[in-house]
Amino acid sequence: MAKKSTAVRLELAPEPAITLKSESSQRLKLTLNDLATFQALTNNQQRFFELYKSGAECMLLHGVAGTGKTFIALYRALEEALDKNTPFQQVVVVRSAVPSREIGHLPGDEKEKTEVYQAPYIDICSRLFYNRPDAWQRLQEQKRVSFMITSFVRGITLEDSIVIVDECQNMTDMELNSIMTRIGDRSKIIFCGDFRQTDLYKKGDLSGLKKFMAITDAMPSFKTVEFEVEDIVRSALVKEYILARMDYESNHVG
Repeated sequence: MAKKSTAVRLELAPEPAITLKSESSQRLKLTLNDLATFQALTNNQQRFFELYKSGAECMLLHGVAGTGKTFIALYRALEEALDKNTPFQQVVVVRSAVPSREIGHLPGDEKEKTEVYQAPYIDICSRLFYNRPDAWQRLQEQKRVSFMITSFVRGITLEDSIVIVDECQNMTDMELNSIMTRIGDRSKIIFCGDFRQTDLYKKGDLSGLKKFMAITDAMPSFKTVEFEVEDIVRSALVKEYILARMDYESNHVG
């Protein structure tokens, strides 16, 4: 059965009513045929799609908010992980526990501690699979996606996986180093972030992503896509705000 196609909508606008659903839309097990098809909305989104298709194994999607970096990364990763003709068995999403970097301070077990950080991916997967709010949960049950906080990354090897390191501007140099050195055979990794949006508060931590970018710039296999204001697709209001903020910061340095 051929995959259905729909236009991607990343802006904050009412979603159109879905009047036609596949016969498997309520099936518990999700397959590649249940995944919507999305087209790039900007030149840099298209550049990422082309780099991904070319087989790039290490990528950084860097730039301003509202440009769809995490959305397109998760879309392509799930598309490949659900394809039986690829070696990838799962998508692993990794985040840092900011603002509570020491996740041990949060109540509950590991699962309960990490649930709060999974909300964005629940929302994205709901849209990727035709407004199915249970999509993220179903994919976890099928062991096609997993979620991890950097606190638990040491000592493991990620093989046969597509690793998405999200909000990487909130990671210290050691966190980024730990993740990068976990990548095993038949795996690829995509970093998403913008150092201007960091939630870090210790001055010594703020150089984490900048240092990482300087290091990976010397790696021929590492590809970076820089998302600019013209790539904002979330809404016109977000674009207007970011332009005004950038103008303010450029005129009020220090």
